[in-house]
Amino acid sequence: MDHNGELGSFLRSRRARLRPEDAGVPFSSGARRVPGLRREEVAHLAGMSTDYYARLEQGRHPHVSEAVLEAVARALRLDDTERGYLFELARPKTPDTGRRRAAQVPRVRPAVHRMLDVLNDVTPALVINHRIDVLAANHLAQALITDFTALPHRERNLARFVLLNPAARDLYTDWEKVAETFIAVLRLAAARHPDDRRLNELLGELSVRVPEFQTWWASHRVDQCAHGTQHLHHPLVGDLTLDYETLTLPTDLGQTLCLYATEPGTPSAEALQLLASWSTPTPQRTAPENHTPSNHHTPHRN
Repeated sequence: MDHNGELGSFLRSRRARLRPEDAGVPFSSGARRVPGLRREEVAHLAGMSTDYYARLEQGRHPHVSEAVLEAVARALRLDDTERGYLFELARPKTPDTGRRRAAQVPRVRPAVHRMLDVLNDVTPALVINHRIDVLAANHLAQALITDFTALPHRERNLARFVLLNPAARDLYTDWEKVAETFIAVLRLAAARHPDDRRLNELLGELSVRVPEFQTWWASHRVDQCAHGTQHLHHPLVGDLTLDYETLTLPTDLGQTLCLYATEPGTPSAEALQLLASWSTPTPQRTAPENHTPSNHHTPHRN
């Protein structure tokens, strides 16, 4: 990602979405040649010169103070996620830092695997990283979405499944919304991890294979996908409405626990309970001596 070019595009997209009356800009009778706010109007709201703001939009200000970025964020009415993205773009990480982070190989701790097992008959749960790679998932999550353990390691990615697997379009009744959100999540990840080779490869593949990608990417939307609601039509149990919450595992670098839940007493809750009863793993036969069966507890590379 070209951070200078991305910074300018992001700022232009955000001022284009603001109506002058919403931003408190005095009414102007002159014709407006651009949608949203003009550069001079953003500069005025942020308390800086038009020339300074123009250089910022053009990526010609390599050293921007925190106070300036805060002023621009307020002027453009950025939310917390967009504000964080602005700071990431204005102060990109050095290549060496990015390489060190990308080179790390985090593993899901056994205790977290046991927690997933405890939740197995209660709620779908999985562990993801910044690329939305599925590092671990309980049986109910795999019965709900797909069997990630049956996929090659490099394909165990939730965004990749949603955007490239035809089954996902049938599973998610609001597929376009879910897919666009994942693009927004990956865009934020690209700003935070500019030297992540696998992330860049994933984005390159999606840009070629997903017809809607360019339109969604051009919107400059960023999202953390921290919580929300998804609507699914499962081939076995029918329609489900699921709320999801993501919880960061503070001692496990870059790992996030994603939990799904249904409202008690609803048809969705009954459908999920039925799916849980069908997906409960059967007791395995005693393994031969010196043989370890392969299951979702096997740690794998990120």
